[in-house]
Amino acid sequence: MRVFVAGASGAIGGPLVRQLVAAGHEVTGMTRREEKAAELREDGVDAVVCDVFDAEGLREAVVAARPEAVVHMLTALPPRFGPRTDLEPTNRIRIEGTRNLIAAARAAGAKRVVAESVAFFYAPEGGWVKDEGASLDLEAPGKIGKAVAALADLERQVLESEGLEGLVFRFGWFYGPNTYIGPGGSQAEEVRKRRYPIVGKGEARFSFIHTADAAAAVVIALERGAPGVYNVVDDEPSPLREWLPVYAKTLGAKPPRRIPRWLVALTVGPTLARSATESRGASNAKAKRELGWQPAHPSWRQGFPELFAA
Repeated sequence: MRVFVAGASGAIGGPLVRQLVAAGHEVTGMTRREEKAAELREDGVDAVVCDVFDAEGLREAVVAARPEAVVHMLTALPPRFGPRTDLEPTNRIRIEGTRNLIAAARAAGAKRVVAESVAFFYAPEGGWVKDEGASLDLEAPGKIGKAVAALADLERQVLESEGLEGLVFRFGWFYGPNTYIGPGGSQAEEVRKRRYPIVGKGEARFSFIHTADAAAAVVIALERGAPGVYNVVDDEPSPLREWLPVYAKTLGAKPPRRIPRWLVALTVGPTLARSATESRGASNAKAKRELGWQPAHPSWRQGFPELFAA
């Protein structure tokens, strides 16, 4: 199959294009930088340098690739991630960039689009683990609310694209090479410095996914699975108080500090305090059932040590 991957040099794009090539697909990978394009070509990918906001240039690139499927893995997140991270560039990609990419996919005659969303923006209500039918946190305050609105717009565009089979993958928190949680990542550094605390009772739930497992789900979805939304996460959504001490121990760091919610609200803001205590996890039952996908890393309990032992 001919596949066009937008965001081919990212944390998930890298393992994805390598898996696609290994599976025998003809892959065109899009990136914004020539040095990244050179790396993609070394992996057997036909790389193009293009900006998603250049609608005409993007259209020409996608049409030239003649893809049967288009994969949207574009973000604009900075090398370091934290409470003050600017999410607006990624929000713009998810709204305007998605519009341009879908128009290009339609012009190229593609049949299927698979797009990246996230599984950690469910509304903080009801049970701690959510399936795809649960409401997104559209009422979240501040920049989180804007980020959720941008994701909802992306999902709507993909699912309602006329003439295209749209699949949205709500991924959990990525770990693996070149991720915030992986070796050298900013979150690993914060945990080593004891700057990543357990907030309140540590009840907030986190769902993780290894980037290789996320990529494997996308490869499957090129040819299998009905259009719709899928949570692509591991088997064990876990509270902050449970996974963070294990992660710190894996890094050889001291145990994380514990701080009250009110202090986080006072020093960093109520938005982060809300996320740090009320976030929901996600169920992968639908992806396993309808895609026939199984994560090779069923839990962060095995995945974290494996990552840092490499």
